[in-house]
Order: sequence, then structure tokens, then C-alpha cells
Amino acid sequence: MLLARGHVRNHFYRWEMKLDTEDTIMQNIPPKVQNQFAMLQQVQQQLQTVLSQKTQYEMAVREAKRAQEEVTDAGEETPMYMSIGTVMVQKKKEYVNIKLTEKVETLELRIKSLEKQEKMLQGKFEQLQSQIKAALEGKSAPNAA
Repeated sequence: MLLARGHVRNHFYRWEMKLDTEDTIMQNIPPKVQNQFAMLQQVQQQLQTVLSQKTQYEMAVREAKRAQEEVTDAGEETPMYMSIGTVMVQKKKEYVNIKLTEKVETLELRIKSLEKQEKMLQGKFEQLQSQIKAALEGKSAPNAA
């Protein structure tokens, strides 16, 4: 997935650069294509937000898994503490392990959901990109969904 994400980011930077340099040309571009440019920028921002959230959740999963390893490696009588709001509360090792497992599962579900959004937005981005390219070349492309 990293290759696809990097690939899309490269498209973003190239298109963003083109969009910035083409601001002065926008008067000569038909309103429909100007609207597509605006939609492309919106999709780009949405995709960047999704990728940022996904990265945050992936880091949280890694942290929770490291914590699970530490809990697993600790002896049965080792005191365990969990943060509940601003308070640290002592809990049994088994309870802490269960809570960490639940946290990892929840985060992984969120990541899967974000991956679906990412895929949908990538498709929309590529579709708009081809429509704009076709319109600027004087060809017609299918309308965006």
C-alpha cells in the first residue's frame, strides 16, 4: 500500500504545482473544467486527510502492540497500571492485555475503513484527472460520479 500512497502523493504534488502555475490561465479555461479543477483539489485534500489519519492509527497500533509485548514479557506479579483519563489505576495483567488487544482490533478496523476511503478517493482523483486532461486536449471524457 505504501507504493500506491506514494504514487498518489506524487500525482498530488505534480497536479498541485500545475494548478498553481495555471492560475493565470484559468480565465481561458471553460467553467466546467474550472469546476473539475476545484473538485480535484477537494479530493486531494480529502485524500491527504485520510492518509494522515491512517498514519496516526498505524502508529497507535504499533504502540499498542509494543505495550502488549511488554505486558506479555512481564511476570504475573508485576504491577500493571492503566491510564484512565488523568489517573493511573493498577489493574491485573490479564485485564491490561485484553484492553490492549481490543484497542489493536478497533484501530485495525478503523485503518481498514480508511483504506476503503483511500481507494475510493484515489479512483475519483484519477477519474477527474483524466477528465481534465481530456478536456484540455479537446476530447470528451466520462462525467465524474
